[in-house]
Amino acid sequence: QVQLVESGGGSVQPGGSLRLSCAVSGTIFGRSVMGWFRQAPGKERELVARITSGGTTNYADSVRGRCTVSRDNAKNTGYLQMNSLKPEDTAVYYCYVESSYTPRYWGQGTQVTVSS
Repeated sequence: QVQLVESGGGSVQPGGSLRLSCAVSGTIFGRSVMGWFRQAPGKERELVARITSGGTTNYADSVRGRCTVSRDNAKNTGYLQMNSLKPEDTAVYYCYVESSYTPRYWGQGTQVTVSS
């Protein structure tokens, strides 16, 4: 089985930074995509960023320029570096991994709170 464990969330002031980590155990076969969704109360789930096993990245317009998604394939860990955080970034962030051969696996979620 595949399990994803997230860490790195917390509370920061506007303009602060956080780095979320997503450690993957188990085996994902073939090319894969790792990414991050966020869910805020009263809002639709939003894809924040994603990265392929080849290094191609995509970002939501709301975070582009402030966030960097990366992955360390040797460590089976993905990262979401978030800078210049805004109150509207407050949400529960869920990492995921998927491939052509597997369903989407989810992390347990980590809370990010941005407030003064």
